[in-house]
Amino acid sequence: MEKSKIKELKKVLSSPKKIVVIPHKNPDGDAIGSSLGVYHYLKQNKHDISIISPNDYPDFLKWMPGEEVVIKYDAQNDIACKKIKEAELIFTLDFNSLSRIDEVANGLKAFTGDYVMIDHHQAPDDYAKYTYSDTSMSSTCEMVYNFIDFLGEAHKITAEIATCLYTGIMTDTGSFRFPSTTSATHRIIANLIDYGAKNALIHNDIFDTNSLDKLHLLGCALKNLVELPQYHTVYITLSKEELQQFNYKKGDTEGFVNYGLSLKGIKFAAIFIESAQENIIKISLRSKGDFSVNEFARKHFNGGGHINAAGGRSEMSLEETTAFFEKTLKAYKEELQ
Repeated sequence: MEKSKIKELKKVLSSPKKIVVIPHKNPDGDAIGSSLGVYHYLKQNKHDISIISPNDYPDFLKWMPGEEVVIKYDAQNDIACKKIKEAELIFTLDFNSLSRIDEVANGLKAFTGDYVMIDHHQAPDDYAKYTYSDTSMSSTCEMVYNFIDFLGEAHKITAEIATCLYTGIMTDTGSFRFPSTTSATHRIIANLIDYGAKNALIHNDIFDTNSLDKLHLLGCALKNLVELPQYHTVYITLSKEELQQFNYKKGDTEGFVNYGLSLKGIKFAAIFIESAQENIIKISLRSKGDFSVNEFARKHFNGGGHINAAGGRSEMSLEETTAFFEKTLKAYKEELQ
């Protein structure tokens, strides 16, 4: 963010405002962590602040401090629309296109104030007056830490803020193992621990709360894994019947795609999940090295994300989608060697 814009925004935030914070649809740890981090920070400065999520999110994120204040747009539409209409400033976090918030975008038609965008994804739209966009960053939570520091108020980071930001950085970096994890990321993590983030407890709350159904679903997913050695690629499928069989809950398939990528010699992994609720195939893509799943998702599956982690969707059947995926790989054979 330009220094002049930081100075201008700092002046805007110097007096109490009505502010709304919005993460993307189906928010993950980075989206909720950054939203709650901003919430706790701005509350200190006496702002009237609300978080409006487009929809619900997994139970393993609901232990986070302040989570109970989050308004779900799809379930609490009246109060969400009222908050948006009254807002003077809206923070959009962990997304850079209003298409990522579905029906919330319709509610924003009543908003007459300015937007603040903080995001690390590629190709941002030009809707925000104040934009902090950096694709080299590990996570939006790392950027929120920097944002608070830019404003000269890192000393105001409480244990609650530190916990939320640590969670988002940890989840979006795959527990600090993805290439986007830099020495600066580790220095910020160290600072967050000093500010009160309990790293071992956070890891336990996110990763060590599995149900028996979730482990059975993982077993089913791994049984369905298909290897395409000529493309150094694997993919996993989960049908709506399989999800139902193992009492699927939102977030249960988080991280499943990484098991495929962990296989020796594999450079590209995908998971295709049949969503009965949305009547689409949800797709998560992961890669190693310089193979861009962001470009692959944008070109073939109406999605996007980062170089090594992206998502998409298909309106074909599960069988048609995987057949299309296998056919498409032929054009990438050299890249995947």
